[in-house]
Amino acid sequence: MIPQSFIEELRMHSDIESVVSSYVQLKRRGRILVGLCPFHSEKTGSFTVYPESQSFYCFGCGAGGDVIGFIRRIENLEYVEAIKLLAQRAGMTVPEDAAEDRTAMLKTRILEMNREAARFYYDRLIEPAGEPALRYLLGRGLLPKTIKHFGLGYAPAQWSALTDMLAKKGFKYEEMEAACLARKGRNGGYYDVFRDRVMFPIIDLRGNVIGFGGRKMTGDGPKYYNSPDTPVFKKTKNLFALNFAKKNGKLPYLILCEGYMDVISMHQAGFTQAVASLGTSLTSDQCRLAAAYTDEAILAYDSDEAGQKATRRAIGLLDEAGIHSRVLSIPEAKDPDEFIKKFGGGKFKQLIEGSAGAVEYELGKIGAKYETDTPEGKIMALKEAVNLLAEMKNPLEREVWAAKLAADYGTTKEGILSQVTAKLRRKARAENQRTSPAAVRAAYSDIIPEKVKNPAAAAAEERLLGAMLRNPEAFGSLSGKISGSDFVCALYRRIYESAMNAAAMGYELSLSVFGEGFSLEEQNVIARLFTVARESHYTEADALDAAAAMKKLREKKTDEEIAGLSGNELSAYIEKIRREKSGK
Repeated sequence: MIPQSFIEELRMHSDIESVVSSYVQLKRRGRILVGLCPFHSEKTGSFTVYPESQSFYCFGCGAGGDVIGFIRRIENLEYVEAIKLLAQRAGMTVPEDAAEDRTAMLKTRILEMNREAARFYYDRLIEPAGEPALRYLLGRGLLPKTIKHFGLGYAPAQWSALTDMLAKKGFKYEEMEAACLARKGRNGGYYDVFRDRVMFPIIDLRGNVIGFGGRKMTGDGPKYYNSPDTPVFKKTKNLFALNFAKKNGKLPYLILCEGYMDVISMHQAGFTQAVASLGTSLTSDQCRLAAAYTDEAILAYDSDEAGQKATRRAIGLLDEAGIHSRVLSIPEAKDPDEFIKKFGGGKFKQLIEGSAGAVEYELGKIGAKYETDTPEGKIMALKEAVNLLAEMKNPLEREVWAAKLAADYGTTKEGILSQVTAKLRRKARAENQRTSPAAVRAAYSDIIPEKVKNPAAAAAEERLLGAMLRNPEAFGSLSGKISGSDFVCALYRRIYESAMNAAAMGYELSLSVFGEGFSLEEQNVIARLFTVARESHYTEADALDAAAAMKKLREKKTDEEIAGLSGNELSAYIEKIRREKSGK
């Protein structure tokens, strides 16, 4: 367990404004900073950073915490790993006993196994058994230096070639299974997940091999198989080849492709800004990751129907992440890899330079879908175009495109904009309902299940904690008047006990007190309590009143408890209630 004294020192050297600003564009509003939340999609910034308390809270999705909690979420790290990252950033050394964290140790072992596996696959490619795989890669136009640059390899067809090698190096079969490099068979033995496949190592931004993609050479199974999620790999949060693309710093644009071979072919042709999602459709997390390195993306998806559908979806996700998008039209080829082979990198560069903006692309698709020379077709096309304009953030941009639509369809700009305004109002009402305090509180029902049957007790406990957070001097007044057993909600009991322990040890009551031992979802609840306390006018007297209410409510028996009382106990309980009501 990491000493709280080290956590406090780390917090002092890790200013939350500085840390968050490296991931989120923040704007100052008086004493706070506001930006678009990196943890959910939104168009109006509800993500708030409080420099005074070194905390953050999103009024949209309810995510909140301190600088450690932010790093845990944004980097997908465990508690100790987040501390290590911040400590490295601050030039501090984490106490050695923190290295005992089992999850962190497992992740380290998996990264070591992945590195060994990548070397193993690369070496097998140049052996006689790997000759078909090497011939395949060379036949796809890849040069030996490109194969080496990306660390491409070959997984042998044998059932346990990799697992046998890893076992000889001292790795346990359970660790291989956790890394999704091996599976346990029916007879209790272990076998390789990847067999007879061309292998594509997936490397993160720190240079770690975090997973693999494999293309089958022969036999059954999917054409491409990608590592499932593991303790070190989340496919929805990474982009293939971003580790190479980002080496040039802030990029004028990224080229988003569908597959590994498209990306590798582009890099070989000199387009090192190319990246791809990992066996899934583009995700919001991947778009937010891309936004850290560029303001523009060029979509170079396949020209078939599935590729066009993926393009339309990607445009919306990129826009939500604040990335302007353009769409690449690829004539006489089904994908970028084929086009480059046919016509060369020079022609492909011309395609990039002439790529259409996302709005122009979308409006063109809408116009082609309907018979716009008929009144019915025009109406259908304009309805869909209005939905597209309503997605735009910039009112001036909406007005320009409304004018173009009016000219193209023989209507008025004002009429189109009135429909857009109505659409925006409906969306705003829906968003307000989704992110209302009631909706956010409802999302906590799984974390605080006791609130459903005991709303009054939960409210009193929230008031007590809020008043304590707002008035640290209340700790002394509450000592002896309330204890953990007086709480109905288990999470609130743990928060209270952690706060009292911190106060007894002389630590400042901050979100860092509730780090280790609390999940990210629980920290969201704690951050909300801090946020409410910050904006409230709670006094020390409110804390004492809440404690008294908790005591009274705790004494009130539930229906189940009443049903279990004996005759004498029931009579005594009824008499007690009668006296309380009469004020005696």
